[in-house]
Amino acid sequence: IVARAIDNEMKTRGEEFVYLDCRHLNQKELYSHFPNICDKVKSLGIDTREQMIPVLFAAHYQCGGVKVNKNGQSSINYLYAVGEVSSTGLHGANRLASNSLLEAAVYANNAANHAIESIRNRKFQEGIPAWNAEGTTHPEEMVLITQNFKEMQQIMSNYVGIVRSNLRLERALNRLEIIYKETEELYKKSKVSRKLCELRNLINVGYLIIKMAQKRKNSIGLHYTIDYPKN
Repeated sequence: IVARAIDNEMKTRGEEFVYLDCRHLNQKELYSHFPNICDKVKSLGIDTREQMIPVLFAAHYQCGGVKVNKNGQSSINYLYAVGEVSSTGLHGANRLASNSLLEAAVYANNAANHAIESIRNRKFQEGIPAWNAEGTTHPEEMVLITQNFKEMQQIMSNYVGIVRSNLRLERALNRLEIIYKETEELYKKSKVSRKLCELRNLINVGYLIIKMAQKRKNSIGLHYTIDYPKN
């Protein structure tokens, strides 16, 4: 609810953040409860006794997304999903602080142990030829990649964040299609790089999130849409 209120203020005002006012609080008690946060804002030159803290919500795009069994196995062989991205049946559609503890302590351990046992019986293909980069070149301008990175972040934050709508999702998909075509064209003629592969992965994951969000005709947990506000 707080995150949605922040989102509403930002979109209404066209701002990139809102302010958290801690000036009226007992500063010693504030530090005792949140020492790391207080140290961080102090390192940024913010004095909580006299200044407000600029804050922004974080979007949990995939909360409860990939269905897994008790070992963290997905429907794809040898692909495990653990944490916020997984749908274990334990937590539903909300991302709460205690959820991550159970995921990390139980499901991560189960997945790791199962993967260790599975890989012992796995035969790996040998004699795979080296990557053939013939006919490709290094991108002359890294901005072709970095700019699409920035656009992906903006599209997902502004249109596919914590508050969604049919219109925003449609716009996100349209813009993603343009970035996809540009990136694939660049990939076909460029030497493979980590940044380029990461961008392609971001586009694929973004596409899946948008398409699944479009299929949802209700609001549940943190998957909220103004077109279907009721659960």
